[in-house]
Amino acid sequence: MKASELREMTDRELEMKLSELREDLFHLKVKKKLGELEDVAKVQKVKRDIARILTIMNERKRKGVKR
Repeated sequence: MKASELREMTDRELEMKLSELREDLFHLKVKKKLGELEDVAKVQKVKRDIARILTIMNERKRKGVKR
């Protein structure tokens, strides 16, 4: 997911997306541990998307911008 797409989302949408990605990350880690995960790079992609969302949320918090 691109940062520009995330910046267009509201705070509530970002929070929902963040919780969804964290849940996905948990399931991916379990599958990886069990050896059932075919695309191991997906774990890294999800982590990066989480980091992007957290960065945007922190930027908005510092600027005092509410959406």
